[in-house]
Amino acid sequence: MISEWNKSSNYNQLEPVELSKFQRILLVTDGTLTKILEAYLTEQLQVVKLSEEIVCITKDILHLDIRVGCEVIKRNILLKGQISERNWLYAESIIVIERLEEKFRDKLIKSHVPIGRLWLEHKAEIFKEIIVSAREPANDLANYFDITPEEKMLCRTYRVFSRQKPVMMITEKFPESYFV
Repeated sequence: MISEWNKSSNYNQLEPVELSKFQRILLVTDGTLTKILEAYLTEQLQVVKLSEEIVCITKDILHLDIRVGCEVIKRNILLKGQISERNWLYAESIIVIERLEEKFRDKLIKSHVPIGRLWLEHKAEIFKEIIVSAREPANDLANYFDITPEEKMLCRTYRVFSRQKPVMMITEKFPESYFV
């Protein structure tokens, strides 16, 4: 779960000078990452849903200002190149259902459209606040990226606000060897 990032001893803060310029851009942007990656990669990206379920949380999530029992969507996806068929990014999200507009929520659940595109399509006014950027071992994600479990992933976790309330917390990860 996203809230576990701060408990992991394998999660290391980053030194910006250790990263390529494009890696730094990916970790600090508050724009739509899908569009940035598509421009860089010169191919459209599609969402591959690994899991998506509606659950009641069993622990308070302070970053989302929600308490035990609140219904959320837990979603894990890959962004995959439509031409290369390569996985470029893994993301996990916790989304507060009651804070989403109904049309947005329905499209999010029923489609394979990246969240960033849905924000644009629905003209959603959003604000992103980056909580942490870090480096961690790929572990189980290695298979999605054809790397070893020991290889490092760069990741960032951020909150998304709409109508001045936190509606989502998203963690995005990609292999450090990408975008060098």
